[in-house]
Amino acid sequence: MEKSRRNFIKNTAIASALVATAPAKSFAILHKDMQPDDQTIGHGGFTYKADKSWAKISVNSNPLANCHEMVQDSKGRLIMLGDHTHNNILIFDKSGKLLDYWGTSLPGGHGLTISKEGGEDFLLLTDCGWALDRTGNNYGQSGQVLKTTLDGKLIFAIGHPRTIGIYKDDELFKPTETAVAPNGDIYVADGYGSDYIIHYDSKGQYIRHFGGHHNTNKDHNLVNAHGVTVDTRDKNNPTLICTSREENCFKVFTLDGKFIKRIDMPGMYVCRAVVNEQNIYAGVCWSKNAEGKRFDYSGFVTVLDANNKVVSNPGGAAPVYKNGVLQQTLQAANPIFQHGHDVCIDEDKNVYVCQWNAYHTAPVKLTRV
Repeated sequence: MEKSRRNFIKNTAIASALVATAPAKSFAILHKDMQPDDQTIGHGGFTYKADKSWAKISVNSNPLANCHEMVQDSKGRLIMLGDHTHNNILIFDKSGKLLDYWGTSLPGGHGLTISKEGGEDFLLLTDCGWALDRTGNNYGQSGQVLKTTLDGKLIFAIGHPRTIGIYKDDELFKPTETAVAPNGDIYVADGYGSDYIIHYDSKGQYIRHFGGHHNTNKDHNLVNAHGVTVDTRDKNNPTLICTSREENCFKVFTLDGKFIKRIDMPGMYVCRAVVNEQNIYAGVCWSKNAEGKRFDYSGFVTVLDANNKVVSNPGGAAPVYKNGVLQQTLQAANPIFQHGHDVCIDEDKNVYVCQWNAYHTAPVKLTRV
């Protein structure tokens, strides 16, 4: 992860020079690839047209570094979190028009979750602690989780677990993601820190933590616990889907942290699972090549069905199963994405893809066809 962040610094310097000279109409011109927007990508019943010019924003008034995550609120607006402190939060309508923006205090803006409480929407914002200083150098610090209103008013913050005695002095806290249970409980994934999932109640009071690196049963460990999602597809038995990105898998736990199973995603460095009706969608930040080695600019999107079987890989190769086992999946021969970091699915089943380290580009819309 740290090596990839260093590579990002080099790419950022190049892309920043491009941004300075780019026309103001769109970030789409800065995409590394020049694949046409009218090609169909995906497989089976999950095929899409890619629109890289969807976001109607200007490089001059609304600069971006990385588009990390996106959610949809109760009004149908699309809310994006990035790590540029001119505007950490950008709010779009479904046509890509920018409706509002705010946020100047999250240089490591990374994780975004929406919580619906009593008819009102709230946001959980995660700063992972990795950021760029004003000279373009990478630095790390402790992360944090903030609960806010939709317009950015702070309700409370969750800081370093060391302050309440559950982390040792040498255990880092660099959270990457949150999830909210039906009862309001909050789960924090410490994906760039110590790889625990930390369970709090709805007011931010600690309950338990699990995962990490030191379990007797290695399946209970997490390695780059990049995402956590509450899966309510079975209303009577909600579970947690936790990302173990370096192991190329999701791991499923009970809401009180007991390991259930793993969902292997060979060759895919998956980000958080996004549950929509009976499907799971996820960004793939990197994939492996035919020799089994991870490489940059190799991301795509993956879709799983109700049985956790991969049915489509927009921007990637078609899923292949042999004797019921998913085979390693490569990026498509004509790539669309650089690093798929998160997805958001609207009511029409269109997918909005946020990318990390993708030349300062805005989210890509995938229109379902």
